[in-house]
Parts: sequence; structure tokens; C-alpha cells
Amino acid sequence: MTTTTGSGLAAFAALLADETRAAFCLALLDGRAWTAGELARHAKVAPSTASEHLGKLVAGGLLREERQGRHRYVRLADAGIAHLVEELAARTAAPDRPRTLRAASAGSAMARGRTCYDHLAGRLGIAVTDAMTVRGLLTQEAGFALTREGVRWYRELGLDLASGGKRPLVRSCLDWTERRPHLAGVAGAVLCAHALEAEWCVRIGSERAVRVTPAGEEALSELLGVEKASLR
Repeated sequence: MTTTTGSGLAAFAALLADETRAAFCLALLDGRAWTAGELARHAKVAPSTASEHLGKLVAGGLLREERQGRHRYVRLADAGIAHLVEELAARTAAPDRPRTLRAASAGSAMARGRTCYDHLAGRLGIAVTDAMTVRGLLTQEAGFALTREGVRWYRELGLDLASGGKRPLVRSCLDWTERRPHLAGVAGAVLCAHALEAEWCVRIGSERAVRVTPAGEEALSELLGVEKASLR
């Protein structure tokens, strides 16, 4: 059994104790791979500064590096790291009010609906989670768990719950805008992937925000009883 020392934990925590590195990790919660240049522009730092910070995050195990030809990409190391970053974000103080209309619009879109690594979050994620609970597909009594009806519901939708390998089938993830748990784990990931593939949701802007389409409103209303007004 491996024992974590105080110095080891402090060193790991220090990786996020920098505004630029924290901004990188938050951006990578969209589940996609980014180049160093893209992250540098996002955080408004020089490419050399971005490379230095990315090296520390990769070495510390928060990110993993992928190469495709001459291009270097980075992404969050795994779903566990994404879960950690989202939960830490949810436990921070409320952000300052945006200073521009563009920033306010982007923040509103993120709060309305977004992806959290590979599952749905924001008011959309909470609405889906609550609806699944009301329908008896998900129980929250002793942590999140799918019911028999929930497993059957996934099967009838043609969604493979055995595709997640060693990942937890279901787990809660504390939503950083709603301050309530939404559905994560394999069940959350395959549902999010299906929502995007079926175009129930579409990505908007350069952030993680998603918008529910009219087809998505109909599907979520019919399948889960989600009120259409709550998705807008």
C-alpha cells in the first residue's frame, strides 16, 4: 500500500496553486486535447510560459501529452483528475461579476449548460440528474447508483454501460455553478456522448458551453419528463 506524505500532497496541490496552470486545467475540462499555443492564447500568456507550465502539469500527472506528427497536444490525465478539478472549482468562492457583456454572456451560457470533461453539467446536467431520480432511474440515497429501471433505460436507448473499463459506473460530481451534484461516471459519459451525437445538444463558442436543440428538448421531455423551459 502506498502512503502519501505531507510533502507529496503539498507538491501535488502546488501544481494548481498557480493561476495560469489552473486556467489550463479548467479549459481542459471540455474533454478535448489542446495545443500549447491554444492554451497560451486562452490564458493570455506567452508560448514559452505556457510550455513551462505544461511541463510541470505533465510531470505531476495532471495532464498527459499526445503527439500527432509535429503537433503536441495535452489533455487531462483521466476522468479522476477532471472530477478533482471540477470539485475544487465548486468549493471556491463565487467569481467576480463579469466586466463586459461578452464575458457575462459566456458565463451565462456555461451556467445554463456545459460539458464537464465527458458528462453534462450546469443547469442542464442538474435537470437531467433530477429527472432521472424522479423517474426512478437513479437513486441518490447512499451515493449515486443506477436502479434496475435505470440500467434497462440505458439498454433500451442502445447505450453501452460496459464501455468504461475500470471507471465507476456511476458517481456524483459537484457542479461548480449549481453547487449540487450532477451525474458523472460511465453513465454520465455515455449519455453526454449520445446527446451530442444525436444533436440533442450542440457546442457553442470556444468554451465548454452547450445549447439544447429543439430536438433535444423534445427527446429529454419525452424520455425523462424534463420541462422544456428549464433547458433554455
